[in-house]
Amino acid sequence: MGQYCFPPKDKRETLFQYFCGFSAYFTYCLVLLLFGFFLFFAYPLLKSGGYFLLLVTPWQPLAGNYGIGPMIAGTAVISLLAVCLAFPVSLGAAAFCEAGLAPRNLVRWVRPVFQLMTGIPTVVYGFLAVFLLVPFLRKAIGGSGFSVLAASLMLALLIAPTMILFFSDAFRAVPGEHLRVMTAMGAHPEEKLVFLLLPQARSGIVAGLLLAAGRAVGDTLIALMLAGNSLAFPSSLTEPARTLTGHIALVMASDTQSPEFRSIFACGLTLYLITTLLIFFCRRVVVSERGKG
Repeated sequence: MGQYCFPPKDKRETLFQYFCGFSAYFTYCLVLLLFGFFLFFAYPLLKSGGYFLLLVTPWQPLAGNYGIGPMIAGTAVISLLAVCLAFPVSLGAAAFCEAGLAPRNLVRWVRPVFQLMTGIPTVVYGFLAVFLLVPFLRKAIGGSGFSVLAASLMLALLIAPTMILFFSDAFRAVPGEHLRVMTAMGAHPEEKLVFLLLPQARSGIVAGLLLAAGRAVGDTLIALMLAGNSLAFPSSLTEPARTLTGHIALVMASDTQSPEFRSIFACGLTLYLITTLLIFFCRRVVVSERGKG
């Protein structure tokens, strides 16, 4: 058996191992450093209790109030609506491609389009919406067209390809022998989708849903270009709103020394915590499903 053993590692393999280890620890430390950065600058607000007050109060700089409550509400409404719009369409597209509902030749042409859409820069989506979607909404529902609805529709288009690819990979991970058994039993593609693919791919679907939600929460340009950037709490889908990411970009572009600027560290810390919670919940779902398997 000794003649089949691999030879001892040489210096190049050892060096490559150290490089991989350094890359992993460096990335891990960067994530912790980013959290420490926001925590350090937001600490005075946390210590005085002002951070929690910022979360629920309005933004009124002339009155000395730098609350980010409207931005949190705008982020939540726009992201949630985008996910609700994109989820059924994405699940239907993934099922159409992977559940035997579409001809294989068609799938070979459609799937690369979804992959291409994930690489299109966000500003292209925003630019397209400013000249097509916003005028359409202005004529259809009135107002300026820059609204929660405009930002949510374009965010849904932005995150849909990511969700489709995640869902497709989850369907493809279902063991082929299970599909062959159902085929031998005479099951139709719709029955295989409902009784096999969807239950088996549940963890992948939830993971794709949460990661897409994280991208919707963290996107800056779409909300900045289309939401209208109002400082008021969003009262309806046709009214403008401002997200946390858009607020950070606008404040940083105007000043770097004012109290307004210091308040954006609270925005950054809030975004960091929201994204961390989404990823943590995603990991819990995946680990739980693996445990059941």
